[in-house]
Amino acid sequence: MKESADTFYKEAISFLSGLSDSATIKLLIFIIVILVVALALYLGVFLLVLKIKNKAIKHFEKKNGKSLTLQFIERVITVAIVVCFIVLPLGGDQIARSLLGSTAVVAAIVGFAAQDTIKDMFAGLQISLYKPFDVGSRIEFEDGTTGVVESMTLRHVVIILLDTTRAIIPNSRANAMKVINYSYGDVPRSVVFKFPISYDSDVEHAKKIIRKTICDNPLTLNTDEYDKTNPNTRSVYFLELKDSALIMGATVRFPSNIKSEVLKDEINTSVFNALKENGIEIPYNHVDVIMKK
Repeated sequence: MKESADTFYKEAISFLSGLSDSATIKLLIFIIVILVVALALYLGVFLLVLKIKNKAIKHFEKKNGKSLTLQFIERVITVAIVVCFIVLPLGGDQIARSLLGSTAVVAAIVGFAAQDTIKDMFAGLQISLYKPFDVGSRIEFEDGTTGVVESMTLRHVVIILLDTTRAIIPNSRANAMKVINYSYGDVPRSVVFKFPISYDSDVEHAKKIIRKTICDNPLTLNTDEYDKTNPNTRSVYFLELKDSALIMGATVRFPSNIKSEVLKDEINTSVFNALKENGIEIPYNHVDVIMKK
């Protein structure tokens, strides 16, 4: 192989030395143009493949929605395209010979596989396959990080926190921690509310107002099926007596895609207004201040 290359090199030098200066310049310009055109075509094919990949991903997103699995696959395909079009053409033969002929390189790769980057990639693969959470899921990690899943790369998961800032969590850590998924499946969520009323209030009337207000709210899944003859149909309860108030309680069910903060705001606001409009007092502490001369 080396002898053939040397022979070709000598013949090329001999051919160029036999040409006139103008012919040599024209030949060099022609070769440069050919190389530029070939490079442009190569880059065009590279960009076309990326465009096809992006269109395919968008098609699946439109059909099935955004998911961590799709994001992970997209990034793996992007890395594979870059390797095929850039890394291998620049040094594919040398890389192959090094991998096959050098045990030191193989040992280095095995050692590198235990590093955090490779761990994160494999953890990302596990998350995308088993889906303990997905894009849009409201989750809480065991370290207290709470928010909505925005995206996942080959290395990390992006979580939108309650104050809209982003938490970047490595895939290996996210995969290792216990997670509470408030959006898992279509199982409704629930919140317990407590409403204080004064001792002079009509308890049954207060129950009726609270029950109707909750059931009429479009964000809840509660339905008004109260039957006086069946105690199990109650959805509002007289829970306890406090020093200055009677405590009414209710369990409100709501869809998993509704933020609990939004529901609490809706229910507390509507029940407060309903009790006030119906003349039911909501007690609060008073402080009498006596001024002495």
